[in-house]
Amino acid sequence: MPPSPDHIRATAKAYLGRHPGERQLLEPLFTALADALDPTHRKTFPAHVTCSAIVLDDADRVLHIRHNATGKFLAPGGHIEQGDQDLVHAALRELSEETGIPSDAVVPLRGFETVPLDIDVHEIDANPAKGEPGHQHVDFRFVFRLKAQRSLTLKTEEVSGYEWRSFQGAASPTVRAKLALLPRPARS
Repeated sequence: MPPSPDHIRATAKAYLGRHPGERQLLEPLFTALADALDPTHRKTFPAHVTCSAIVLDDADRVLHIRHNATGKFLAPGGHIEQGDQDLVHAALRELSEETGIPSDAVVPLRGFETVPLDIDVHEIDANPAKGEPGHQHVDFRFVFRLKAQRSLTLKTEEVSGYEWRSFQGAASPTVRAKLALLPRPARS
């Protein structure tokens, strides 16, 4: 079974405990939790939950992959699947699927084991070929440290390249800002 609405709500509340000023930004999430039978299902509209993995290497660079669907360099991530036991494991599964980095090759940053670094709500354009209207993804972004540098094996059906970027070069402005706030010892 995918992560339950109660699990998602508890994770969002823990996140808001750190970022109370973002409550209004997460209204699409709380609406989906109240209205949808499964807020993680990719056909739940107007918004559904996705997960991403923010991966840092030993030089504090952030992994970005080029997603074929958008042509953009973003964190590894995507839709939740039936077998994902919780949000963290969904992010780790996406990381492994898209980059070949197994879950045991990363560790969560201390203090972020179950709380995301960031939750972002962003617009997704309509896709008539998939029968999908324009909608929103509520992306839970968990942060991990790569234990040792390794080569990547990209899932070429979904991604077509990767880059390691500095914190300042992170594609997401909200991730960039939150990474910059981490105390130096917390980064390791």
